Amino acid sequence: MPAVSAPGTRSPVRSVLSSLFVQVLIAAVLGILVGHLWPGFGESLKPVGDGFIRLIKMVIAPLIFCVVVVGIAKAGDMRSVGRIGLKALIYFEVVTTAALALGLIAGNVVQPGAGLNVDPSTLDTSGVEAKTEGEQMPGAADFVLHMIPESAVGAFADNELLQVLLLAVLFAAGLLHVGIDRAPQVFHFIEQAGEIIFKIIGYVMRLAPIAVFGSMAYLIGQYGLSSLSTYAKLIGACYGAAALFIVVLGVLMRVFTGLSLIRFVRFAREEFALAIGTASSECVMPRMMEKLERAGCRKEAVGLVVPTGYSFNLDGASIYLSLATLFMAQAVGVELTVGQQITVILVLILTSKGMAGVPGSAFIALSATASAVGVIPVAAVALILGADRIMDTMRVVTNLLGNCVATFIVSKWDGALDPAQARETLAAPEASAKALVSERSEARPVATQDDEPELTR
Repeated sequence: MPAVSAPGTRSPVRSVLSSLFVQVLIAAVLGILVGHLWPGFGESLKPVGDGFIRLIKMVIAPLIFCVVVVGIAKAGDMRSVGRIGLKALIYFEVVTTAALALGLIAGNVVQPGAGLNVDPSTLDTSGVEAKTEGEQMPGAADFVLHMIPESAVGAFADNELLQVLLLAVLFAAGLLHVGIDRAPQVFHFIEQAGEIIFKIIGYVMRLAPIAVFGSMAYLIGQYGLSSLSTYAKLIGACYGAAALFIVVLGVLMRVFTGLSLIRFVRFAREEFALAIGTASSECVMPRMMEKLERAGCRKEAVGLVVPTGYSFNLDGASIYLSLATLFMAQAVGVELTVGQQITVILVLILTSKGMAGVPGSAFIALSATASAVGVIPVAAVALILGADRIMDTMRVVTNLLGNCVATFIVSKWDGALDPAQARETLAAPEASAKALVSERSEARPVATQDDEPELTR
């Protein structure tokens, strides 16, 4: 007679297939096949991936508000918020500048655009105009003003993360001034609202494999596998520089926190797989914030560093922008001097900030850089159109890893990291997840007669 599995146990195959990481990988492979074999049908699946990203983005703003307010209120110290914010900005500036320099070094070594001999007058710039939608990179004053919402509701409605973050910090400051003991209903409402939002995210995440399938089918259907060979040297240089930068991130994480980046990637492998499949790091922001908390980072540090990093710590985009600038110059036969390359870094330090949410921001930044250097024809930006979408995986993974490492380092720097909990969680992530569920179940209050409000007795 065939053996019968014990009740409550699953076969090894079912256990593997139930993993979100495995489901996302299978969906990505199927999406690539569909996009390659039936490109027209693959292109039509774009709304599938876009719909999933919208489902996640619709709750990001309220989630950040709840996480930041609860974190600061529990910490009970506004000075720590200022310290964390300042340290995060210092770290972001140093690391993104290093990423820009690494991109230039890779461009000089690999020479991805050398020998193309493109005539700028023959380039069609209409595609760039369509990507940018007539937008321009905001100046310093405009960028600062844009961080201040015109209305509290507008910040949430427009999904402006920096505006929501500012509003959350101010709200938490007011709540601390009034006192949580004088406004317990407000505090508990925000705390419980955050828990409900995490539940909603859990429901939406079940659709992740479908979203990855649609996104990959669209990507391959629209651009085709042949585009990989057209920009082979540029793609190789970008991904190689990103790989080297990730190694540097791993060294920084080990030196400053004593933790392993490889173990963290294994701990958050589902989120990284989903970010790669959908070409969006925003769709995994809520789950990544929760995992960073589980890995020992305090709530207020996670709530401040991660959303701010999405605008100020774009490491992958920095590598791509500096390398793409050199590619454009080499392609049209322009040899940049050392002084001009330093100018490229200085301009990109400014133009790379606040790129999130701006249509065609990479093309706007490249156009502004070409204009500032003065020797690269702005029309050369059109050369990047065919390769830009292929770079999404590199940018998404590097940006996401950079923000996670920043959260660990800044948390350690400010004493907001529990190293013992971090090591335990990263060493046995499955056990920590079960413990978290158990703690939440035990912490959930059970209503009794003694719990009735004083006025109703």
